[in-house]
Amino acid sequence: MERITETLSILSEADKVSADEPRVLEEELALGKKRLYIESYGCQMNFSDSEIVASVMRNAGFATTATADDADVIFLNTCAIRDNAEQKVRNRLKQLNTLKKRKPELLVGMLGCMAERLKAKLLEEEKMVDIVAGPDAYRDIPKLVEEAESGQKAVNVFLSREETYADISPIRLNSNGVTAFISIMRGCDNMCSFCVVPFTRGRERSRDPYSIVREARDLAEAGYKEVTLLGQNVDSYKWQETEGTEQRAEGMGHGAVSFAQLLEMVAQVSPELRVRFSTSHPKDITDEVLYTMAKYDNICKYIHLPAQSGNDRILKLMNRTYDRAWYIQKIDRIRAILGEDCGISHDMISGFCSETEEEHQDTLSLMEYVRYDYGYMFAYSERPGTLAAKKYADDVPNDVKIRRLNEIIALQRNMSLERNQRHIGKVQRVLIEGPSKRSDDFLSGRNDQNKMVVFPKGDYQKGQYVNVLITDCTAATLLGVTV
Repeated sequence: MERITETLSILSEADKVSADEPRVLEEELALGKKRLYIESYGCQMNFSDSEIVASVMRNAGFATTATADDADVIFLNTCAIRDNAEQKVRNRLKQLNTLKKRKPELLVGMLGCMAERLKAKLLEEEKMVDIVAGPDAYRDIPKLVEEAESGQKAVNVFLSREETYADISPIRLNSNGVTAFISIMRGCDNMCSFCVVPFTRGRERSRDPYSIVREARDLAEAGYKEVTLLGQNVDSYKWQETEGTEQRAEGMGHGAVSFAQLLEMVAQVSPELRVRFSTSHPKDITDEVLYTMAKYDNICKYIHLPAQSGNDRILKLMNRTYDRAWYIQKIDRIRAILGEDCGISHDMISGFCSETEEEHQDTLSLMEYVRYDYGYMFAYSERPGTLAAKKYADDVPNDVKIRRLNEIIALQRNMSLERNQRHIGKVQRVLIEGPSKRSDDFLSGRNDQNKMVVFPKGDYQKGQYVNVLITDCTAATLLGVTV
């Protein structure tokens, strides 16, 4: 499977890799303070959550460290979306227990989705961790650390209907100083039969839009040039003003704020602040969102629109609440309003319960129709506790799943190359994110469609916008020269 990219960024090719490979904190110079080390696994929402945890712990007197050996407290912020991600974390816990034997006072905690799903097993059966905190319990972590320091097992996996962490200013971890993530909502109400998120992250709730705009403004003033609005399903963002809500700033907002309105509010922070968002659900994305994207040059023309399958029967078993025709109609609206060059990516699952060969061909034909720029493709992995695990047999043989997955990947690789070739000979506006991974003589950044562009360094610096003439490409990267 091709996993080539130039940076870790929202919905880049590296998101697949980042589900398995952790990201860690930076070293913070501080004397006389206890040290915190966090490894973040999984999606960008987890990485954003780690920034909240770091802020909470800094307020409790901790400093961050980039090395587990130097830590007094180690947190693994975990993902439960795939079995492979869970196995990585379990193996890491075994390594940390070896460190714990050398350093008995060390506290090890598990945060996030896997923590919520496996709380009893981790605490009682395997006795591998001292602290377990679910995604809505991060304010409580300093108290949990105190309990663990006194010798107790500390746990809080309560799922809230209100918590959005709107008042906490995240500490930007391993930041390139150019791009940042803003969480706009938490949880999910969509109950897709294959997905654990509603059970590990709870019900959907939207964050106060004024705190979101304030965070975007603070980032712009700090020199950031791009923000990505994060949510399990951003298009269902809806916030209703209630009595006691903070006073609206002049010119800001409405009594009720939809995602399209929030997107406009953030875009108006600064024309030099690029805005992205992830993830959209086909049943919720509206023409209003698309017209808002078209209205503002600084809203990137790129949409991640997971399909999961191209077959109506499988979509119904997945409880996706739309059919193939509905999905195609949404694609047609994107093309009509935003043009043929708008970047579109997907999620696809091969070998879902009872999927036939003909139904797999429907997925391939949907991909052929849409001509996606890139995608995130996985063989179905049954997750305990999901509706699919309770209702359907995981009956597609693994070798068939992998063969179908490889066919999906091969088709997507061809389409990615074809879509990238459309840019050859055109000038792209690129936000420089840093040096190319392969050579310090080259810089890399993304264009409007979220595609990585690599070009000679010259006198340019990280954080600048440059115009790049595209001269060549691979399936993963655009190559060019500045003009």
